[in-house]
Parts: sequence; structure tokens; C-alpha cells
Amino acid sequence: MASNGAWLPARRRDIGVIIIGNLFWEFAQLPLYTLWKVGSAEEITFAVAHCTGGDILIAGATLLFSLLLLGTPEWPRTRFIFVAVSTSMAGVVTTAYSEHLNTARGAWTYSNLMPLLPGTGIGLAPLGQWLVIPMLAFAAARSVLSSGALTFPPWESPRPVSRRAIWRVLNGERHERSRN
Repeated sequence: MASNGAWLPARRRDIGVIIIGNLFWEFAQLPLYTLWKVGSAEEITFAVAHCTGGDILIAGATLLFSLLLLGTPEWPRTRFIFVAVSTSMAGVVTTAYSEHLNTARGAWTYSNLMPLLPGTGIGLAPLGQWLVIPMLAFAAARSVLSSGALTFPPWESPRPVSRRAIWRVLNGERHERSRN
């Protein structure tokens, strides 16, 4: 990936937003599915966890696809928008296929509250999910470039730490650094 080190902090922010955003979205759209009225608490919890896990896998796979197809070694500094739009659109297409397949098989059904894409029978809420959440995640990833987070993340040391220094900290010993 990037020799500049920007991709790792960018991915950390991106995946955090993907996980939290999809979990909240899955809970928020529950009334749009019949499971909300007929399912037990355990069934609903399993469905939310299962669907959130699927969303995370779709997000990872579509990002990988987009990076392989459109990314550069300097991503996210270059070709950011191309990768972001491609990832989101691939998520929309994957979700449209999944929604169509699973509603046709009866794996889940929409309640009468679900707005549908005209002529398709596909719910708009799941499609909207793949327009909103990836863009929020990419905005969070992009903020790495302007936040100064590229010097070194706060959980990493700017220089190597010796085993001896770690041992002193674990044993409660104090050590004064030399001021060079």
C-alpha cells in the first residue's frame, strides 16, 4: 500500500465508522422489516448481528476491489474520490442483488413501512445505507490527511522502545530521559 503510512490510520477510522454506522443503521431500519413485529428478541439480535457482519464483509470486499482496480500506492493521498465512489457504488449493487435474492427466497420480508425502489421491489433503506455510511467512513478516513495524524498515531512511539525500558515501567521503576 502507501509508502507514506497514511493508509493504516485511514483504514482504522474507516472501519470504525463502518462497524458503528452499520450496527446503528441495522437497528434503525428494523421497523421496515416484518421481523420487527414477529421476531423474538433473540431472533432480532441475531439478525442485526448477522446483517452487520455481512455489511462489514461487503465494505471490506468492495474497498479491496476498488483499491485493486482504481487505487495507487499513495492512497488515500491520491485517487481518493475514485476509490470512495467505486466502493460505495459496488456496495449499492451488491446490496441490491442481496435484497432481491433474499426477499425472493423469503429469507426476509419488508413491512409496509419500507419504501421501495420503483419497479424493483428492492427496499430503499438498505440501498441508502450504502450511500450514506461509506461516504461517512471515507470522510473519516480522509480526515487523517488533515489532522496531523500521519506523524505517528498516539498509541505508537515515535522511536523504538527497548525491552529494558518496558521492564522498568512494568516494575514501577522511574527513569529519567537524557536530554540530547
